[in-house]
Amino acid sequence: MSNDDFGFGGTGHSANVSFASGDGMSAQSGQQSAEPVKDISTEEFVSEVFQASQERPVLVDFWAPWCGPCKQLAPALEAAVAATRGRVKLVKMDIDKHPQIPGQMGIQSIPAVVAFVNGRPADMFMGAKPEGEIREFIAKVAGPDDQQSQIEALLEQAAMLADQGAVGEANHLYGQILMADPKNTKALSAVGQLYLGEGNIEGAKGLIAELEPEQLSAPEIASLISAIDLAEQAEGLGDHTELVAKLDADPNDHQTRMDLAIALNAGGQREEAADALLEIITRKPGWNDDAAKAQLLQFFEAWGLTDEVTVSARRRLSSLLFS
Repeated sequence: MSNDDFGFGGTGHSANVSFASGDGMSAQSGQQSAEPVKDISTEEFVSEVFQASQERPVLVDFWAPWCGPCKQLAPALEAAVAATRGRVKLVKMDIDKHPQIPGQMGIQSIPAVVAFVNGRPADMFMGAKPEGEIREFIAKVAGPDDQQSQIEALLEQAAMLADQGAVGEANHLYGQILMADPKNTKALSAVGQLYLGEGNIEGAKGLIAELEPEQLSAPEIASLISAIDLAEQAEGLGDHTELVAKLDADPNDHQTRMDLAIALNAGGQREEAADALLEIITRKPGWNDDAAKAQLLQFFEAWGLTDEVTVSARRRLSSLLFS
């Protein structure tokens, strides 16, 4: 399988994939880039806020250059609005230059963010808030995100197809998702896992190389990076039978047992891989500076913290460590 099989040419994540008709998702909607945030005047308030909020919610960030909390709030607010992909608009108003509107609205403390819907103030908050609270505020103002719901449904369908071995169909759905939302880390991680399933480690590494810093911090991308590392570890280990024969000859050969765990994981035998590492921890606690424990924790990261084998093996590990 090559990168082109997923519609990833040399540069973009969405080169060769188009939406099937009737899926209700527009390729253009996902491509909508973050709008520049305009600093508006009193004269522009009617058109930029009252009239514009008839079509979509408009947030007005009342601020001033001397206001430290305003500067603290601005990046998080702009990022949260950008994440709505154009469903919400953000403008700013400097209360020193344009005091009339905030005066009429009774704005006495800044930063103050007021949401306008259908030409009227609908909600507001004051002060620098954590990013999570900002996103909750915007989600309440914006209402349900139909496109995001469709994306989540496609992700579930694609994952089911991949589990059933229908890689081509799963690939097509992930391509649709990435046309609508090119930065969707769940879809990107899943595509990387499909590469690894086909033995295409370089394809998965190439995908990681194209990601932006904020994408690299996503848990699913961290899992993919761990999975790539594990796949590279497994490349030079040979087949299972040789490792099993060595272990049969010397059950205390812990390095061979750990190599076997890595090879088993590469073959999709997660439970057996976890069993092998837990056996090392049982036989020789602390062996090689807790190498077996460290390897098991890397498995957990690659499999995901909610994976059934992760949950079971983590419970057994805790029992061993704290019994």
